[in-house]
Amino acid sequence: MDGRVFFDMVKIEKFYGTTWCSDCKRSKQFLGEHRIPYEWIDIEKDEKAADFVMQVNNGKRKVPTIVFSDGSVLVEPSNAELASKLGLVSDLGHDFHDLVIIGGGPAGLTAALYSARDGYDVVIVEKGSLGGQAGFTERLDNYPGFPDGIAGSELAERIIRQVENYGVEFLKATEITEVRVENGILVAVSSDGRETSGRAMLVATGSKYKRLGVSGENELIGYKIHFCATCDFIWYKGGEVVVVGGGNSAYEESLFLARHLKKVTILVRGKPKASPLLQEKVKNTKNIGVMLNTVVKEFKVGEKKTLAGVVVENRKTGEQSELHPDGVFLFIGLTPNVEFLGDLVEVDDGGFIVTDGTLMTKTAGLFAAGDVRSGSTKQAVSAMGEGAAAALAIREYLRTH
Repeated sequence: MDGRVFFDMVKIEKFYGTTWCSDCKRSKQFLGEHRIPYEWIDIEKDEKAADFVMQVNNGKRKVPTIVFSDGSVLVEPSNAELASKLGLVSDLGHDFHDLVIIGGGPAGLTAALYSARDGYDVVIVEKGSLGGQAGFTERLDNYPGFPDGIAGSELAERIIRQVENYGVEFLKATEITEVRVENGILVAVSSDGRETSGRAMLVATGSKYKRLGVSGENELIGYKIHFCATCDFIWYKGGEVVVVGGGNSAYEESLFLARHLKKVTILVRGKPKASPLLQEKVKNTKNIGVMLNTVVKEFKVGEKKTLAGVVVENRKTGEQSELHPDGVFLFIGLTPNVEFLGDLVEVDDGGFIVTDGTLMTKTAGLFAAGDVRSGSTKQAVSAMGEGAAAALAIREYLRTH
């Protein structure tokens, strides 16, 4: 392979597992990060599925058992095995580039497009799915040029194809754990020890979802507590869920969930911060309820990591009550992905990267753009703008270094 992403690779047809299986959780999270579709089948609820799994595994109920479009089967695969089977692992032609971009979201993709059009040799290193969080957004109604809105996944795939046309290389399913400077060259080191270096580097790693930090949360993450509605709604079709958060993301994802589920209850810590338009849409959606001034105190963990209940408290009255949804989705904010940079960058009080007017950090040749940058607006369209601005600044840097 030449490092590009291809959309005609082998696909997953069926994913056999159980709701309490830790390997199923890990594989599901990996597939969700890469926006890989699959049909989920719980063998504890489907006798024929259980019989098939036992047939494949010589009488043993081994899960996950994953069936692919080419007829092959993987049993209890590692993430590396899944990545290899799905064609996510790329082999670059070389390890030195004009520009290394860490992060394949809107900012990183736009910067790659601009830089590659200028004739620079560019590689994007991404541990998850190209398109970033925008690619997981059900619908973007405020993106210019699309009066009827556009699905986040469709927008991401359009940009990826456009970037591919200019020969940008992709190093997928690759997590960068360290960046260092050697004789003026920036070197990114992956978790498997591989080094990818460049004359300049752009950090566009975005942010990860914050957690509540209450009892039961860690045990249920990925089982009954989720951060991506479009990834995990399928587990609860026709059921009831709780959404925690009062911002645009919480309200947007709740509207999506309401189209597939029986009931959605939004828990807002104080007053909602979502846009008036989104608040009006939620208000007019019959199967969405909103509980203001409400916080989660505990997630009760049942047998086999089921959700036995959600203990909530009214912040004004102190009164506690218990909800019994099928699942929970958290949209309470973001934490920037900057741990791997060490002291190469300065960060603000929130941990976001501080840059100068050219979007360069305190380290020469190391730039930052998008959600990971201090002062960014955390919007897809502005992230793309920052990606373009960073590319232009990087062009000037490369001309003189």
